[in-house]
Amino acid sequence: MLQRIRFLPFLPLYVAIYFLFLYLPILLLPVFSFNDAATTTFPLAGFTTKWYASLWGNSVLLQAARNSLVVGVCVSLLSTILGICAARAITRYRFRGQRAAGGLIMAPLFLPEIIVAVSLLMIALQFGLQLSLVTVILGQVVFCIPYSMSVLVSGFEGFDRSLEEASYDLGETAFGTFRRVTLPVVAPAIVSSLLVTFTISLDEFILAFFLSGTEPTLPVYIWGQLRFAAKLPGVLALGSLMILASVVLLTVAEVLRRRAERRTQAALAH
Repeated sequence: MLQRIRFLPFLPLYVAIYFLFLYLPILLLPVFSFNDAATTTFPLAGFTTKWYASLWGNSVLLQAARNSLVVGVCVSLLSTILGICAARAITRYRFRGQRAAGGLIMAPLFLPEIIVAVSLLMIALQFGLQLSLVTVILGQVVFCIPYSMSVLVSGFEGFDRSLEEASYDLGETAFGTFRRVTLPVVAPAIVSSLLVTFTISLDEFILAFFLSGTEPTLPVYIWGQLRFAAKLPGVLALGSLMILASVVLLTVAEVLRRRAERRTQAALAH
């Protein structure tokens, strides 16, 4: 016990080194995106924003961005709707095979993503589906449902069922109770699920690479540009914008999740 306490002062140093090792390469991305040269070396040749300005004149990039937005919105909506159904069923009811069903839903989190991508590609080809944004959406929904469900389960678990029972006693229907009572209470978890799944879809590469066909999303477009050294600065600028968007969305999702958790704890305390 005394030996463990003796090493506690080194714990913050260890954590700092760990995060530095993990995130320093990512932090260098925006640094080099402002470099006035195509090479990613120190010292920097100068400060410039021309790489960011060049993004807006790239029609292929803008089309890839539109594809990513379409896919992200569709995936977040479908994943959250299906996640609501799954989370409500698991937290509200007891049925045979409940644990197995929950494990199968969460399975994509533990399987290698490339295996999931190849499997979905084989299924799409078997059914004669043409590779497009539709197949990307279907594949990413399978991958994002576990993330949505993990967020929504915490929202439904803290829900007071007496509120629904009171609504039924007052003559409200099951759908009306769900729309007027349940959804407003778990709304922060739903918004958090939408933001998390949209962020995951926006950054997802492997599934999009296998299933997109001739309609690339932003990550697939970035991968294609990395083969050309002259286009590297534009890729760095685009990557920096995607990192910023991901950080903002995930921060908002986490704030909403914590707010919902505090609200649930306060309701249980009363």
